[in-house]
Amino acid sequence: MAPRQYDTARHRSPQETMVHVIGARVAQAGDYETPIAGLSFFRRDFPALPAVCMVEPSVVLVAQGAKQMWVGGKAYPYDTSRFLITSLDIPANSEVRVASPQQPCVGLVLKLDVRTLAELIAQGSLPPHRDRSVGVGVGIGAATPALLAPIVRLLELLDEPEAIAVLAPLIYREIHYRLLMSDQAAKLRQIASVDGQGHRIAKAIDWLKLNYAALLRIDELANRVQMSTPTFHHHFRELTAMSPLQYQKWLRLSEAKRLMLNEHFDASSAAFKVGYESPSQFSREYSRLFGAPPKRDIEMLRGGAKGAGMLGESRTGQA
Repeated sequence: MAPRQYDTARHRSPQETMVHVIGARVAQAGDYETPIAGLSFFRRDFPALPAVCMVEPSVVLVAQGAKQMWVGGKAYPYDTSRFLITSLDIPANSEVRVASPQQPCVGLVLKLDVRTLAELIAQGSLPPHRDRSVGVGVGIGAATPALLAPIVRLLELLDEPEAIAVLAPLIYREIHYRLLMSDQAAKLRQIASVDGQGHRIAKAIDWLKLNYAALLRIDELANRVQMSTPTFHHHFRELTAMSPLQYQKWLRLSEAKRLMLNEHFDASSAAFKVGYESPSQFSREYSRLFGAPPKRDIEMLRGGAKGAGMLGESRTGQA
């Protein structure tokens, strides 16, 4: 019996192996952390309309089903043959396109490490970088066997927990190398290059995430990351598909939603906490983003309605 089981596992495709590993650990719809740092699983049982989320720098693979990310009005569909990659923290909308209770949409999110990318690039063994254009920090790449092989090995470590501490960092590094050899390498080089515009925008985003409630002065933030104001504004919008002020507004509204849902703030208290001076303005902008006024939205979520949903992508939702 044992050899026959081993042969069956050995002859599974990478996607079949991922479905098997994830399915054994994820019995219900949701997002799940794993014992491997930076690796999460997701499961969705039904198609779902686009939901607001924050997508962290990560690679997202679907082992079964199909999803779609919306950024700046553009759709980025991905499924078992294509992966989603994001090089910055990007506000987006995540849509579940193909899923059912019998064949749920399942997959994984692996957070990217900028330091590992920079180290691999610095070694100089990668192909020369010819694409100097700067585009939005999200893309769709081909899920090649070369990329899927180390990802499958990483998942298989979950059955060998004592080896995770030793082997996971090595496999994690190999995955980063494969991504830098993929058709989405330019996205990753944007943030890994210390003197590049993408790296500076990433630093500005880190500042915004820590200071979302503060008064935002674009010229001061541009100076903080050593860019002229026009250049900063141009590249910020190009990489995130929104202006710095829109990005800050998104952060404020998302944090306010968390405060109301998890810490039971009322709408006015949450509005003031995240930097709004006018509760009525907060309510209008909240409704535009989430599709309902604050009180009604939170009541629906607490009543069991499905909220934002995505993975590897943030605590507001997952990709």
